[in-house]
Amino acid sequence: MSYLDFQAWNTHPSQKPVLSIVIPAYNEAQRILPTLAAMAVSVSSLTLNWELIVSDDGSRDETVALAESLGWQNLRVLRHANTGKGGAVKRGVLAAKGEMILFADADNSTPIEEVARLMAELGRGHAIAIGSRAAEGAVEENKSRLRHLVSGILRTVVRVVSGVQVKDTQCGFKLFSRQAALELFSKQQVSGFSFDLELLYLARKFNLKVAEVPVRWYDAPGSKVNPVSDSLKFLRDLVRIRRDDLLGVYNRPPYGHVTMN
Repeated sequence: MSYLDFQAWNTHPSQKPVLSIVIPAYNEAQRILPTLAAMAVSVSSLTLNWELIVSDDGSRDETVALAESLGWQNLRVLRHANTGKGGAVKRGVLAAKGEMILFADADNSTPIEEVARLMAELGRGHAIAIGSRAAEGAVEENKSRLRHLVSGILRTVVRVVSGVQVKDTQCGFKLFSRQAALELFSKQQVSGFSFDLELLYLARKFNLKVAEVPVRWYDAPGSKVNPVSDSLKFLRDLVRIRRDDLLGVYNRPPYGHVTMN
C-alpha cells in the first residue's frame, strides 16, 4: 500500500462503497486502534471504495473515544447500549452501505488480508463466504486444548441438531452479499454469542450458497470467550433457533422490514 492510497481513503468520503467492514466492539480500548490501523493499511491497498464501521456495544472504557479520535472520513462509530455481540453486528450490518459486507472481530484474530479470498468466492456466485478454522488448509495458532476439545464437540452437535453442515460456524470473519446480509440480519433473533449459527441456519433454510474458506486464525490474548459457560449458552440458543423455526418466527416479515436494493 502507498501512503497515497490511505490518504485518498481517509480524506474522501465514499458515496457508494463496494465493501463495508463491521467490527463489533465491547471494551476494546487495548486492541481497537491496532486493528483499525491494520485494516486501513491492508484494505486501502485493494484500491476499491470501502467503509469501516465500529459498532460499539455499550463499552465502558475508551473504545468509542479512541475510534472517534482518528477522524477518518470513511470510519463510522455506532453507539448503543449493551445487547451482546450479535446485536452489535446486526446494527452495524444494517447500517452498512457496501455491496459486500464483512464482519470481523476487534482482535483481528483472522488477519484482514484474508478478506480478498472471501471476496473471490462471492465473485464466483456464493451469497456468503465464511472464514473457517476447521476447513482443510486452515491454520490455528495459540488455541488452548480446552477450546480445541469444546469446539470439536460443539461442531458435532451443531451438524446433528441444526442440519448446518459447515465445519466452523463460529469464526468471527464472515462476508455477505448485500442482499443476503439484509435478508438474514433483518430476521436475526439471537443477540448473543450464537448469532453466527442462527445466520447459517437461516442461510440453509433460504437456500443461499455458502462457501467455507480456510483461514489463518490466532487466539489473541484477552479473548472474552469462556469455553464452558459460552458453550452452555450456545446449546441453549441452538434449541431456541430450532424452536423459533418451528413456530414460524423466521417466516414473518421482520419488524421495520428492510427493502432489498
